[in-house]
Amino acid sequence: MSSPETGTETGPAENLPAVAPQLRALRRRASLTLEVAARAAGLSPAHLSRLETGQRQPSLPMLLALARIYGTTVSELLGETVADRDAVVRAADMEPTRAGGWTYWQAGAPGRGMQALRVHVPYGAQGDIVRVHPGEEWLYVLKGRLRLRLGDTTQVLEPGDSAHFDSLTPHRLAAADHNGTELLFVHTLLQSPTATLCLGPTPGETP
Repeated sequence: MSSPETGTETGPAENLPAVAPQLRALRRRASLTLEVAARAAGLSPAHLSRLETGQRQPSLPMLLALARIYGTTVSELLGETVADRDAVVRAADMEPTRAGGWTYWQAGAPGRGMQALRVHVPYGAQGDIVRVHPGEEWLYVLKGRLRLRLGDTTQVLEPGDSAHFDSLTPHRLAAADHNGTELLFVHTLLQSPTATLCLGPTPGETP
């Protein structure tokens, strides 16, 4: 079984070089101590410190959690900027980013009240992580099948299916097919340092 801290400890972040300095700067901008921010993200202060110093690589769900807690976006955590916050995002400008086994592309401009992503979820990647946090999420399956657990129910979504739910409902995303699944994903960004995300395995279950 993995945990929020053991599931992402893959060594220095090779694919996310800008994350470490941004994490510390944005935490300080939000006026949060290391201890308070770590507790809000379900981490130990030592683990968050390792993320801030580049000794550990955060997963995509962890980046989403920290973005909510700091009242910002994953783009800003990664040190990305978009001039004048253009309403149109061109396909050529959507650079892939890999975190925790997932690959995602920013499909919207930073600084908005929502964040849009195109996500590829490989089979078995983070399939035991259950998320709980304030806000709403909407997803649309583009390719492959997605196993979505909401509370005590589990459903398999086919291409063309979508789901829109309250993020306080414990939820889990996992690819149902060995080729993985690709989806559009939109979530609200809560501009509050009190937003939280709880990560942890579901005992006795497999993706």
